[in-house]
Amino acid sequence: MHLPAPIRTYFTARAPQDGDALAAAFTPDAIVHDEGQSHRGPQAIRDWWLAAKARYRHDAAPMDATEAAGKTVVKARVTGDFPGSPAVLTFTFGLNGDRITDLEIG
Repeated sequence: MHLPAPIRTYFTARAPQDGDALAAAFTPDAIVHDEGQSHRGPQAIRDWWLAAKARYRHDAAPMDATEAAGKTVVKARVTGDFPGSPAVLTFTFGLNGDRITDLEIG
């Protein structure tokens, strides 16, 4: 499956060493919606990502990617230290060029 470069970065980044590379994949005004909260801007997104990785020690393996309403929708198998693991989650990415503008995880 072909994933655009910033989405590939999102799924292949390893915590904590790749936190800066992950943040660089997002636009300055990017927003992530996850678990009922919003995180805006690369630094806040980096902090959220590192905290989630430390808390859940999870990995997400993309299974399928489609385009819908101008977004890239990736279904991924997520395994980690959380109830219901493993789970299939949907990651809906908005892109602008080679950066992520928004991400909704559900």
